Amino acid sequence: MRRWALLAAVAIAAIACGGSTTGGPTTGSTIVLGAPLGLTGSLTKESILTQQGYNLWQDWINARGGIVVNNVKHPVTIKYYDDTSNANQSAVLMQKLITEDKANFLLGPYGSAATATDAAIAEQNEIPMVEANGAAQSIFNQGYKYTFGVLSPANKYLQGVIDMAATLSPKPTTIAMLSADDNFSLEVAEGVNTYAATKGLNVVLYKKYKNGATNLSAEVQAAKAANADIVLNSGHLQEAIAINKAAKEQKVNAKIFAYSVGPSTPDFITALGKDADYVYGGSQWTPQVKYTPAFYLSVAEYVAAYKAKYPGLGDPDYHVAESTAACLALQRAIEKAGSLDPKKVRDALAALDVTVFFGQVKFDSRGINIYKPMVVEQIQNGAHHTVFPDSVADAKPQYPTPAWDQR
Repeated sequence: MRRWALLAAVAIAAIACGGSTTGGPTTGSTIVLGAPLGLTGSLTKESILTQQGYNLWQDWINARGGIVVNNVKHPVTIKYYDDTSNANQSAVLMQKLITEDKANFLLGPYGSAATATDAAIAEQNEIPMVEANGAAQSIFNQGYKYTFGVLSPANKYLQGVIDMAATLSPKPTTIAMLSADDNFSLEVAEGVNTYAATKGLNVVLYKKYKNGATNLSAEVQAAKAANADIVLNSGHLQEAIAINKAAKEQKVNAKIFAYSVGPSTPDFITALGKDADYVYGGSQWTPQVKYTPAFYLSVAEYVAAYKAKYPGLGDPDYHVAESTAACLALQRAIEKAGSLDPKKVRDALAALDVTVFFGQVKFDSRGINIYKPMVVEQIQNGAHHTVFPDSVADAKPQYPTPAWDQR
């Protein structure tokens, strides 16, 4: 009897500790992920969206007990630091996450500049970083082996707008290209400059300005003088708002206004009100995309989960979605590796090819996802609508944009 009592006690103890008498997963160590974000400074809005995307996944995976590795569930915690929207500070904090906080793996910061500095830290320490908000290809042209980006590269951001423009009637023919001088923005602009001619469009103005500038009246005046059919801006949220305000003040009446980053965010509409209407943006993802995920949530389920966690904020934008996708890529790589060893997980990331609600996640030899297409959205009556390509569109482009005094 004593022997049976002892065996029963051991079984009860095993169950209490997360074990199972039926061979189910046990609970193991907590996986620590590290992410510096610009929670203050010029990139606060975009960084908060990034954090929302990370946290949505963290809630989901922990509700299931964690990431399963060889029949052991590992809960996940994400350690954040505020890098104050400073790329050099981001690298310092990434090193701290590795050295002091013992992060097992890394999630990217917001922005190409910080991602570039953080990628160097990931490489030096041989710790995989999966990032969602650094699209500049210059990050991936350094020969790094430990950085992987789930988003389409920068040169693709406004190509969809060019493709869409080529289908419209009357067809626009001229472009005024304004661009911030950071690596991401310049790659977006160069992508336009190279691609436009293949669709019969001519770039008649290419004007650069200092990254982070909010007084862009001179640049907009130059665009007005060029009398271009299309005004494009390659920059970030604050710059896009500044461009749009200046366009109204100076009565720039282009047929198309389209910006690389900004229009998809809730803050663009909040800041501009009705003046945000008719603006287009290239988008990594919208709630209208049609992908069949191999795991995690469907597109509709993801939108519902976001609204439940962040009520009153509307639909998630692409920054949120791509940030969740980075977590999913890392999760699947850990599962495929069957290990928490950084090098094995790195190899699993390099071989990854999976479709999630965000689209296909697959990396070229540099570590960037060149396989996922982008879409075009337009703000119509204060709401975001996908307008191109037709296969995923929920509305037609409102074209041409009415003159400011006719709205």
